[in-house]
Amino acid sequence: MQSAFSLSFSQSSLTPPNRPLCSSNAAPRNLRFCGLRREAFGFSPSKQLTSCRFQIKSRRIEVSAAASGNGAPSKKSFDYDLVIIGAGVGGHGAALHAVEKGLKTAIIEGDVVGGTCVNRGCVPSKALLAVSGRMRELQNEHHMKSFGLQVSAAGYDRQGVADHASNLATKIRNNLTNSMKALGVDILTGFGSVLGPQKVKYGKDNVITAKDIIIATGSVPFVPKGIEVDGKTVITSDHALKLESVPDWIAIVGSGYIGLEFSDVYTALGSEVTFIEALDQLMPGFDPEISKLAQRVLINPRKIDYHTGVFASKITPAKDGRPVMIELIDAKTKEHKDTLEVDAALIATGRAPFTNGLGLENINVATQRGFIPVDERMRVIDGNGKLVPNLYCIGDANGKLMLAHAASAQGISVVEQVTGRDHVLNHLSIPAACFTHPEISMVGLTEPQAREKAEKEGFKVSIAKTSFKANTKALAENEGEGLAKMIYRPDNGEILGVHIFGLHAADLIHEASNAIALGTRIQDIKLAVHAHPTLSEVVDELFKAAKVESPASTTPQSVKAAV
Repeated sequence: MQSAFSLSFSQSSLTPPNRPLCSSNAAPRNLRFCGLRREAFGFSPSKQLTSCRFQIKSRRIEVSAAASGNGAPSKKSFDYDLVIIGAGVGGHGAALHAVEKGLKTAIIEGDVVGGTCVNRGCVPSKALLAVSGRMRELQNEHHMKSFGLQVSAAGYDRQGVADHASNLATKIRNNLTNSMKALGVDILTGFGSVLGPQKVKYGKDNVITAKDIIIATGSVPFVPKGIEVDGKTVITSDHALKLESVPDWIAIVGSGYIGLEFSDVYTALGSEVTFIEALDQLMPGFDPEISKLAQRVLINPRKIDYHTGVFASKITPAKDGRPVMIELIDAKTKEHKDTLEVDAALIATGRAPFTNGLGLENINVATQRGFIPVDERMRVIDGNGKLVPNLYCIGDANGKLMLAHAASAQGISVVEQVTGRDHVLNHLSIPAACFTHPEISMVGLTEPQAREKAEKEGFKVSIAKTSFKANTKALAENEGEGLAKMIYRPDNGEILGVHIFGLHAADLIHEASNAIALGTRIQDIKLAVHAHPTLSEVVDELFKAAKVESPASTTPQSVKAAV
């Protein structure tokens, strides 16, 4: 999606004097075109440059053939080097990286480009949350007065808010489509399925072949049994993002990322919210200390109540003047607990993989709870426990980590493999965020997970914390409510997990996630310099607060050089 290009060479790859740029025994190395095709640069069509391009492209395809079949080179001719089924964020990321690597690439989409994230997830929800953040600030008279500002009563136009979300999704969808077209990715329309090894069908009867295939079909909202969704009064996140109404009282089933974000939107727009959570505490997927603080800030002061330890065994949509009826049963005993009557119910119980109809039976692949089984390199595993040659699955469909950016990272990792470079993605280094006000972010292990791991492997765990109340920038914004927490090994400085609750937490987490990905130890990163006054100093102080027993650096030299 870049509009400019650059060329970079390592010192050893520079052409010596009196030596031609391209020869039969020497091709330039480390040549990068930043995602743009070579043909786009308008190079002179001289025989020498034509020969150079042919040599580079041929060499890349040979490497791909040698690496992508799990070590089994192929002499077949294919329509494409790579075909991707699903044009969501994961498929898009894989396609762009494939083109950069010189692969002839096609992507198949049976719905619309952008998938769940762009059309029914991350993107439109952030537009709604941008509105809720501004509404929340304008409605907080005490907050505004602390700045010396006087604001009259804030209001909103529901359709205008809905249009903002819809327009943003359209814009990002067009950006993704145009970026792939500009780089030469063939976008094929129709539902895709696997006919057999290295063969894909799309649409009614179109069949193509590919050296390698990536399944990137994503997920759909999961609706438990007993819940009747009508799309009006009993809805999923797909419906909620259209914001066709703002109910006076809405029940949200599930208090994870999706439920929390929608509670932020609805309460800012005037709704009362009731959480229904099957587990004994709200926000069960978060670090317990962060959950406790988040509940104090995001739930207790707002028009939110909750029921924990219960299932919504039956939900009936509103009809004939009757409200939405919700039957609650005890999560353990299954005994009836209560009946709620509300204006609407949002089902935020997670997502289910979209893997039906993919032709997996043609390659002897059986799903596990709907997920396609893969190994650590995203290679698909068949019903006999063997790898399916040249077939990969990324994103929500494999269930490893159901986040859009995780899908993209997995796709890029696969492309690295099929072009000759072995790569295994460290999923513990992938950050996650909840875009409430304030935000929550995390990477790595929670404290209970880290302590369990430490007990099994025989090492100690330490905790470092820092408050937003000590940060100048946060105080300037009158947003001092927040906490950053790091779980680490005091014996060697390894970062096990970082959790942040506070202003722009989603932006602050990446320094920690990159440190985990690169293997950077605390004793090295605590020496890094952060601009003052910035929110990044929250993370800086977090690293500095850690006490490492061995002050000597243990970061690999190659990693330190990269940093």
